[in-house]
Amino acid sequence: MNLDPGGWFESAIDWLLEYFGWFFDGIADVVNLIVGGVEAVLIGLHPVLVIALLVAAAAVLTRSVGLSVFTLVAFWFIVSMDLWVETMATLGIVMVAVIIAVAIGIPLGIWAALSPAVSRILRPVLDLMQAMPVFVYLIPAVFFFGVGTVPGIAATIVFSIPPGVRLTELGIRQLDPELHEAATAFGARKGLILRDVQLPLAFSSIMAGVNQVIMLALSMVVVAGMVGAGGLGGVVVEGVAQLDAARGFEGGLAVVILAIYLDRVTSGARSLSLVARNRRLKKEHQAAQADAQAATTAPAKATTPAAA
Repeated sequence: MNLDPGGWFESAIDWLLEYFGWFFDGIADVVNLIVGGVEAVLIGLHPVLVIALLVAAAAVLTRSVGLSVFTLVAFWFIVSMDLWVETMATLGIVMVAVIIAVAIGIPLGIWAALSPAVSRILRPVLDLMQAMPVFVYLIPAVFFFGVGTVPGIAATIVFSIPPGVRLTELGIRQLDPELHEAATAFGARKGLILRDVQLPLAFSSIMAGVNQVIMLALSMVVVAGMVGAGGLGGVVVEGVAQLDAARGFEGGLAVVILAIYLDRVTSGARSLSLVARNRRLKKEHQAAQADAQAATTAPAKATTPAAA
């Protein structure tokens, strides 16, 4: 007996297109509208203003003078290579794809952390999503959304979701069970424990997942350029197609600069959250010590007149 999984897959796509084609067309229109708006803002602003905002974000989130200087020099270098428009287009595509992937991945990770059954179901699905070759994602994306930016974003979202789910689940599961028991003992409900205890303490792991989502999204830039997504991926694909080594190298270099910047900024946000949490815990510990000291000294003061 010969199995035909490819034929089943093709039949499923044909069925979805026949009965839900209107749904995919609507999604394509909405995504095109959002990406177009983001790109219009990024490209419409003067490069000097955008670079200043990028430098300010790097300085605030990482507190690193070196990264701030790197951001200024690197993005001005992109402007000098005449790749500013393509870089901003890529940044817009990555931003939209990452926001959607995070909006899907983090809730799934929370659900998996709170439900062992959901975790068991999601684990093989995530393994399949990460093991599947990236080019395979483009096949259904092109059938559903045609050629252009939308299939590139759709493939990027599917490819980049797993780290967000896994690291969110890991961050919540690895917390000390005594914290959960203590919060429960004080009468806190599950929703309150999740909001005020589990998510704040797992924030560092969640941000690591966001960082990995961004890196995987950027790794799909060139692949998405093969289906007309444009941006720096289109520049690299054009350089390969026309055997233009200089143009292809410049496009790849711009992708590397963008990847380094986003990686360092998100890592800095993660480190900043750890510093803020440690300071908050230190202040709470000092306040508890002060309360305990006040409680021990108050009875002594109260008994002094009686002793006299």
